[in-house]
Amino acid sequence: MVTPQRPWGLIAAAVAVAVFAAAILTYAVVTVNRSNANRITSADQLEGLETYDYAGAEHVVTGVDYVETPPVGGPHDNEWADCTGTVYDAQIRPENAVHSLEHGSTWITYDPDLTSDDDVATLEELVDGRQGLMLSPWPGQGAPISLQSWNHQLTVDSATDERVEQYVDFFTLNADFHPEPGASCDNPAFLSDPLVVGDESRYAGAGEPDMSGVPSDAPVSETPAADATGTP
Repeated sequence: MVTPQRPWGLIAAAVAVAVFAAAILTYAVVTVNRSNANRITSADQLEGLETYDYAGAEHVVTGVDYVETPPVGGPHDNEWADCTGTVYDAQIRPENAVHSLEHGSTWITYDPDLTSDDDVATLEELVDGRQGLMLSPWPGQGAPISLQSWNHQLTVDSATDERVEQYVDFFTLNADFHPEPGASCDNPAFLSDPLVVGDESRYAGAGEPDMSGVPSDAPVSETPAADATGTP
């Protein structure tokens, strides 16, 4: 009587697939747990965070002499800078950037003389295409990297500092921390023709400017309210 041979090759392949799948699942779970462990649930968990007290909604067509560098709030231009995960290669006009902060944006700036190419590349990867974020250089800001949202600011020395992700995850478009929840970050006119330091407001000058490409400054959707910890 001939004993049937076991399909050891198929069994080994099935075991290998099962082990590989288990390894992938374990890696995914560990990665998610590590990510969640690094998240913050309140602003006071961010070491070094500076907090201010600016009211919103004051629009001007002139330049503003801001106290903080870069600014974190106060009077600002009627037009906001596009903040749809936008990477600017020039120092954008602060009056437009502050309006974006009022809409819930996080604005990351870096000093080109103090920030390595690797750190700039890391910041660009973080920001590019991520709704509510914008990145631009700011020479002479006093720190390699600075993060601004309405009434909040954090400076760090490296783009790999875990507080960068913590800040971005917690403050960006968090309805509990900016004056205009639900307001748009999209501004195709600014995206295609950014205003930089030294430029005048598109609202300045005689007569009515052509603002046909600039969207209305009004909420485009309802944003869920956040509780005291900032969690929707």
